[in-house]
Amino acid sequence: MRVTVNGIDLACQVDGPDDKPVLVLSHTLATSRAMWRRQIPHFAQRYRVVSYDMRGHGESAAPDHPYSIEMLGDDVIGLLDGLGIARPAVFLGISIGGMIGQALALRHPRRFRAIILANTVSRTAPEGAAMWEQRIEAIRKDGVEGQVQSTLERWLSPEFRAREPETTQWVADMIRATPAAGMIGCARAIQKLDYTNRLAQVTLPALVIAGEQDPGASVAASQAIHERIKGSRLEIMPDCRHQTPIEAPDRFNRIVDEFLARLGS
Repeated sequence: MRVTVNGIDLACQVDGPDDKPVLVLSHTLATSRAMWRRQIPHFAQRYRVVSYDMRGHGESAAPDHPYSIEMLGDDVIGLLDGLGIARPAVFLGISIGGMIGQALALRHPRRFRAIILANTVSRTAPEGAAMWEQRIEAIRKDGVEGQVQSTLERWLSPEFRAREPETTQWVADMIRATPAAGMIGCARAIQKLDYTNRLAQVTLPALVIAGEQDPGASVAASQAIHERIKGSRLEIMPDCRHQTPIEAPDRFNRIVDEFLARLGS
């Protein structure tokens, strides 16, 4: 299904009963809604699950200009409006999806019942912005293909890659399929991320999930988010890097289930 949002087409799907609570899934940079293949059938038994390809990814349009996290958050609001979903939803975002979740909690709290922020950060430090600049230049020079191997190494532990070669190849193919314009546009958004000092304003129930071995969104970064959002829960997933829903889907789903149960969903 495609919905026109903020002047572009976004690809999305809706799974599960129409009358159940709404759960929105927002993927990482350089994947698509396909990354939730172990989550959608699980949660769609009890929720109306909305998954989508953020701008610049998957089957969605990839405008060739810098994006912002706020823009990506406005896309989510436009998507919900386009689907006719007015009741508050739970938002689950990983990595850049978790950054979007922070923007939504700060800018549109009435549209959500709770947020789940997985493997994410709340600020990009100057050295991080410089690293993203180098990555952008590499994509311009060599294309997305040059990012595949290093991204896999950051996202998935060596043990997982050795044990699950087919899944690793599937993840590699998602990275490879990402338009350069979309990856660069979202990289520009990440460069400007700076929500840490505002997170105390978040009043929604929140769950923060970290991968114990995640090199890009460290446990310390997750703890910083947890400490600032009053009443939030922090769960650390052992032996996982950045792609916790892919590396340990059953454990990830159980953590989310427990949080949703506490909401009374």
